[in-house]
Amino acid sequence: MERNLLIAILAGLAGMAGWGLADFFAKKTIDKVGDMATLAWAHVFGVVIIFALVVGRFLTDRPELRMPSRAEDVGILVFFGALQAAVYAFVYRAFGRGQLALLNPVFSSYSGFVVVVSVLAFGEVIGSLMLFCLAVVFAGILLINLDQASFALRRLKFLRIPGMKEILAAVGLAAAWTVLWGHFVIGRDWLSYAALMYLFMSVTILVLCRAQRVSLRVRDRTTFKFFLLIGIAEVAAYVGVSYGYSLTAHTSIVAVLSAAFSIPTVFLARAFLNERVTRLQLGGTALVIAGVVLVALA
Repeated sequence: MERNLLIAILAGLAGMAGWGLADFFAKKTIDKVGDMATLAWAHVFGVVIIFALVVGRFLTDRPELRMPSRAEDVGILVFFGALQAAVYAFVYRAFGRGQLALLNPVFSSYSGFVVVVSVLAFGEVIGSLMLFCLAVVFAGILLINLDQASFALRRLKFLRIPGMKEILAAVGLAAAWTVLWGHFVIGRDWLSYAALMYLFMSVTILVLCRAQRVSLRVRDRTTFKFFLLIGIAEVAAYVGVSYGYSLTAHTSIVAVLSAAFSIPTVFLARAFLNERVTRLQLGGTALVIAGVVLVALA
């Protein structure tokens, strides 16, 4: 297996594990403080963690600290941070208005758009065999997120489903962020750029909370440990995918594998929260695993 392909696979799996763990830990706090407050506190901890990584790498390895030196690059990082914050805002608004079972499969489709845009707009070269492997992973992602209620889509007018317009906006923004970020960080210092993007994203989330008058008060102090765990998991995801995008041209592989973050969420919820795992989710997981193996062998 070529080194760049291995990096892309590992980066995608880091995104899968990180975002999956973050979603699982968020289940422990959202009912207590709300979704936006959870998002805000988790990102406050995440900012501390990711900048600790930047400082730690600098003090340990003494590399040249390649922070953005041009105002244009800083402006672009602000844009990426705000864009990703908008994705979170639309997703949470959609889930607040509609049924998760109907909306989650739609949101999980964003990685498919990433592949299409990356190939058509940025000229990413994907062989037919690799495209088939990614299609297998993508099919598994959709199956994992399907629920019996998802089939009601056939009986409902698509755009009239509560929350559908918001989730479609989130799909478009998530696909745009992934493709553009993947090509922006190529050849740049993946850690420092990811840290600054994460900072601007977190500031935007806090501004949104302020504008919506979301209370950030936390009565149960034990909740903070889950905010910390969410922050650690999210930072691992963003650092992992940024590393993969920076060092390889396999944007589609990183994007599709990282989009399978429902796998750890589903099975951790089954193990620790006694939530049911459906046959569709088991089948989807098997497809994703098979797809990852095929990607590695392709």
